[in-house]
Amino acid sequence: MNDARTGRPPMSRDEVDRTLARLRDERDRISTTLLELEAHHGYQLLEGATLEGETGRVQSEVRQGMSSLWNLFDLYGRTLRAAEDLRARHPRPGQAQLAELTRLLAGPSIELPPATIPLERRTLLSGSSGEKLTLRAAVERMTVLYEEVAQAVGELDGVWSALLSRLAEVEAERRSADELLDSLGGTEPELDRLRAELDAVAAVVRGDPLSLASGGRADTGRLDAIHAGLAEVRRGLERAERLRGEFAGRVDAIAAVLDRLREVEAEARRVREEVLVKIASPAPPEPPRASAALADRLASLSGPPPGLGWNDLAERVADLERASDAALERARETAGVIRGLLDRREELRGRLDAYRVKAARLGHAEDAELARMYERARELLWTSPCDLRAATVALSGYQQAINARAKGTKR
Repeated sequence: MNDARTGRPPMSRDEVDRTLARLRDERDRISTTLLELEAHHGYQLLEGATLEGETGRVQSEVRQGMSSLWNLFDLYGRTLRAAEDLRARHPRPGQAQLAELTRLLAGPSIELPPATIPLERRTLLSGSSGEKLTLRAAVERMTVLYEEVAQAVGELDGVWSALLSRLAEVEAERRSADELLDSLGGTEPELDRLRAELDAVAAVVRGDPLSLASGGRADTGRLDAIHAGLAEVRRGLERAERLRGEFAGRVDAIAAVLDRLREVEAEARRVREEVLVKIASPAPPEPPRASAALADRLASLSGPPPGLGWNDLAERVADLERASDAALERARETAGVIRGLLDRREELRGRLDAYRVKAARLGHAEDAELARMYERARELLWTSPCDLRAATVALSGYQQAINARAKGTKR
């Protein structure tokens, strides 16, 4: 016979025991999940902050949602404990006990206090009596609450963590600039402006981070702009500091690079002259000639120009360093290209000899056509000036002819 309170027949003892085992596991998993949510970084941020604006509204909703979750879980746990206690007192429960256990485990056994019922679920006459839920309905309601809270916490954490991380980077950049300015003395108006702007943005990040979100993602645009400005100021101060203490050494280093550049340029000219005698095609590139102009720029660096300071001179020195290093690298590359033409000729000569040996090994030492092709390639490679393009074509034809004969032999 069905129980009027549950609309179903009483559970058997085995059904009760299986249901209790399942619900105990369910209770433990829910408890663990709620504790993990409270330990979540985003939830901890919310709990420990005084917030306003949109973020303050989310904070209030999250707190209310968590309170409802724990209240409902507590009622769920009480009902389950009542069932556990009843089962423990009756090792061999009779029909009355099984009916009560069925009511507790499957019936509307959880009564919500009127104050805990959300306004949208109340009726005109619900003020004196609470809503009744089954354990399953309670879990379903807790699931909805949990998902709402977890989503709000997750979204806020993503925005806030990104903003706080970026803010920490910007503040570190500001401290670096401040320390440099303190060591150099004087003032830096741009740094003062950026400090004030950073303080204003930092207050928003810590008080209402969601106001700096767009499409559910952190908008770090203002922080990025401040960071870029601070980095530029810091770099200028670093240049000034380094140049003040290393001016003579850096000038000497540039002079040493220019000495190496002159040597490479001279070597490139010498090798090019040799190539022009030995190689007809392709023509070697013109040798670089940057050392003279760079030497003139170096000669003008004797100290800060009249009316200017170490900052300006630091930029000029850095530009000359970059230009000198780049010119040396280009000169080495050009010299390598020029020298590579001679190396290419030697490589082709070696390959020609190797192909001739291959032809002989395949039994084609007396092949008239191969002999003619060999002599043509050899003539091109041992004639000065050598046409590398024509020699490469001739050598390729000789190789293909040998390979064709090798395939024919195999067949």
